[in-house]
Amino acid sequence: MGGGKIRSVQIFSPCKAFKCERREVEEMFHFLDATGLWLVEVGELSLAFLNGEQHGRLHADFMGDPTPTDVITFPGDPRAGLAGEICVSIDAAWEYARSHPDSFENELTLYLIHGYLHLAGFKDGKEEERREMRDQEQICLSALVKNGKIPLFTYERN
Repeated sequence: MGGGKIRSVQIFSPCKAFKCERREVEEMFHFLDATGLWLVEVGELSLAFLNGEQHGRLHADFMGDPTPTDVITFPGDPRAGLAGEICVSIDAAWEYARSHPDSFENELTLYLIHGYLHLAGFKDGKEEERREMRDQEQICLSALVKNGKIPLFTYERN
């Protein structure tokens, strides 16, 4: 995002058990924008943190696929001042983090990065595209970790 503008980030989370520091999430995207490495359209970025059921319904309704997934990205409309929307499954991140050495924060951040990269034009439909996406995800994640820009996320699941 050029011209020194700071992107507006809107956060939607209907799940009362999930908490995030809005400022930290905004700062993460402002940091990624400021690197200039990934060019996401100017405009407001919308984030939706959904539980597994909500995310699955969204996947079925908009993608015609009822199987669980972790990230769904919708492109925006720059003429309307919208960069896009990233919808993540907090349950998918929670379950993955429980059975892997990654933290919940890192896993959920990775989902947000994945959506951000889709908005920057990266695809993951073919094997070569998936490899490039994974490489870019690791570059983003490493930069965020190195600069202390991983947001704090908490999920009080029963």
